[in-house]
Amino acid sequence: MRFGWLEIVLIVLVLLLLFGGRKIPELMRGLGRGVKEFKEGIKEGENDKKDSPP
Repeated sequence: MRFGWLEIVLIVLVLLLLFGGRKIPELMRGLGRGVKEFKEGIKEGENDKKDSPP
């Protein structure tokens, strides 16, 4: 499913109404950190599988 420009604008407007302009950068930073930690966790899990004997 792909989002068009109208859907993206509506999502941004709803976020602005819910959180206000000041909280959005904080939320995006937190989301970025979460994604980064998730990716690192996946890499660690793959490395653990490679290192363990069958």
